[in-house]
Amino acid sequence: MTKAKETFIFGFAIFASFFGAGNLILPPMLGHKAGPDWWLVSFGFLTSATIIPLLALLGFARIRGSIMDFSHKVSARFSLIFSICVYVIAIVLACPRTAAVTHEMAIQPYFQSDALLTSSIYFSLVFLFAINRGKVMEILGKYLSPIIGIILLIIIGIGFFAPEQTMLTGHYDSPYINGFLEGYQTYDALAGLIMGGVMVITIQNSKKLVSENDKKMMIARSSFVAMLGLLVIYVGLIYLGAKFNANFDDSITRPQLLSQLTQTTLGSYGTAFLSVLVALACFTTAISIVVGTSDFFKGIFKNSQKAYVVTAAISSLIGIIMGQFEVKFIIDLAVYILMFTYPITIVLILLNLLPEKLASPLVFKMVVAVAVLFSITDFLKFLIPVENLEFIYKIVPFSKDALGWVIPALITFVIVNVFARLKNKPAIS
Repeated sequence: MTKAKETFIFGFAIFASFFGAGNLILPPMLGHKAGPDWWLVSFGFLTSATIIPLLALLGFARIRGSIMDFSHKVSARFSLIFSICVYVIAIVLACPRTAAVTHEMAIQPYFQSDALLTSSIYFSLVFLFAINRGKVMEILGKYLSPIIGIILLIIIGIGFFAPEQTMLTGHYDSPYINGFLEGYQTYDALAGLIMGGVMVITIQNSKKLVSENDKKMMIARSSFVAMLGLLVIYVGLIYLGAKFNANFDDSITRPQLLSQLTQTTLGSYGTAFLSVLVALACFTTAISIVVGTSDFFKGIFKNSQKAYVVTAAISSLIGIIMGQFEVKFIIDLAVYILMFTYPITIVLILLNLLPEKLASPLVFKMVVAVAVLFSITDFLKFLIPVENLEFIYKIVPFSKDALGWVIPALITFVIVNVFARLKNKPAIS
């Protein structure tokens, strides 16, 4: 097999792992609300949902370790806590959202059943597949993602060449910032940390005779292929949401908007077909999350199979409870948690890309600590009245846009490096 073919196949595997069907409901709504500013929203969304995850994968190509290794320079305890938090967020928020999307797109429009019934059946099946780990899911994941990708490209292509529509004015005051923050909801940066470790292990086991430099290049090139695929689909869906924003009321939900855009381009049969495929893709994503989380805790408890089964059972039970809520509720709830965890994640990703002399353990500790401190302010923005935080907004740049951690973290990075240089500078005799 040629290197180019291997790169493409491996890149498509990475693309499939990031291509959680639940994420498809986000871009159209961004475009719907942005209108003519869809390109600015796209740039912001791609920064947090594509570029940062790509940097995460490149960081893993450099360090060639696990998610624990990604943050170990802060401390072993922090690394363990952070890794656990990433998996818990995936189980409590990302995984249940797949059931909620399935209910709203594939069940509710055709059957008058309760959301709790959907989530109960959904996660009972997830649990059965997770503990059996059969090849059925490998087959579904291998073929479903390409089919959905092709259908989406057809939808985007038809919508792109459709007659010009009246595009209403956007609702965003800061389109780039809104797009950037909405990108948090894809969980792609967190997925980059999880998938990066899996990717390193996979290549190490399957390419034992390949040089370390070639392994790095394979990861890097495959990551670019995967992220290019995400970029095309995300931008295309944002553009369609903007182009047809006058056709749909502002009260429309994210799943409904994706369904309506599909009906506009492919007709009612296309909508039904996409709904079924999205439901199946959501199902494979949920199983991947439960299996990955169970594997992680199995490793913590000395390769205990009992720990694996218990984790899968608890994860499925949480999924049943959380999956019965509306997609909007789960997304709104996630805002509070992601505003706190994403700054830490982004800082860790960027620091792992830097050479050792610029990213020493002290730099890791100080910059992460500052990111944690200032992300608390962004977190509080969603809990207490904004008027009570006005004094912080006047002091900390970008804090009003929930990005108050950016400048303090950057300043800390510079100060710690300058201090280290001065400290290590040889004295002049």
